[in-house]
Amino acid sequence: MRLFRHCDTVEELLERRRLRRRAAWTVVAALAIGALGWKAITSPDGVVDPTAPGAHLAHGAVVTNTALLVFREGLEAVLVLAAFTASFVGANRRLRRPVAAGAAIALLASVATWFIAIEVIGALGGGGLDVQAATGLLAVAVLLVVMNWFFHKVYWTGWIAAHNRRRRALLGTGGLSALTGLAILGFTSVYREGFEVVLFLQNLRLQAGSGTVLEGVSIGFGLTMLVGIATFAFQHRLPYRRMLVATGVLLGFVLLVMVGETIQELQLAGWLPTTSIGMSFPGFVNLWFATFPTVEGLVAQVIAAALVIGSYFLAEHVRVRAPRARAAQAAAAPETL
Repeated sequence: MRLFRHCDTVEELLERRRLRRRAAWTVVAALAIGALGWKAITSPDGVVDPTAPGAHLAHGAVVTNTALLVFREGLEAVLVLAAFTASFVGANRRLRRPVAAGAAIALLASVATWFIAIEVIGALGGGGLDVQAATGLLAVAVLLVVMNWFFHKVYWTGWIAAHNRRRRALLGTGGLSALTGLAILGFTSVYREGFEVVLFLQNLRLQAGSGTVLEGVSIGFGLTMLVGIATFAFQHRLPYRRMLVATGVLLGFVLLVMVGETIQELQLAGWLPTTSIGMSFPGFVNLWFATFPTVEGLVAQVIAAALVIGSYFLAEHVRVRAPRARAAQAAAAPETL
């Protein structure tokens, strides 16, 4: 009887632990949705002429898009760090310190890169239409890489595997070189994401100002810190795959917004012609989704969506369908003596 009673108690403890983990994830998700939703609802934006020079995204749209991108990139950094520090338990737990130190230096380096980017763009002409158009193209390029499912499922998986191989090699050497190498791994894992964020945000900064962009950065960074604390401090195994898919879908909408905004800037700068489709869209569609009634903008957004969706099916073919087809062919092939 005591044995069964003890088993029931263990099962109850495991169930309570699962419930706590689910509750922690629910709180993080609720805070994320609540913060972004509150900013969107309370943003005091009016309807403006989308074809007028200087007319850009609504304040709430800029904050929301910024927060989503920072949170997505931060989530990827947390996932990479968690992947190659998972074995640092017990006596090896101290090895997390150089990784954390490298990650902290990477955050400072990302901040420094932000100011360097501002200085470079200022030297090139500041907020002129040509510079805005150029930074818009850069932002779209960064987002296309971030949203490329083939990149994430094939190359990005290799990126984590390479980090793990490097970690094992460093642990075999021991001493100061191993600690330095772990710090470098922590640095590269975080700075890679920070550098992408800095490049992307320059276009939004030129449109809406540093203050607006930093609002979104603070929200996205705060949500990333919550995920990091749940992962490293409380050892919760969050549903990273679902989180990456969910934020990926949201970033798909951000990509469409950035493409529409960039095409409009290229048109205002005289780099592209403007061909009207003969109808108008409601003001909120222009302000929040950067969808304007021009052939160039609509075609570009369709192409961007096709690239993202196509990369997903290409990745699935390379990683899942092609290996299955080869295995099926090998199984069906007659045996030869």
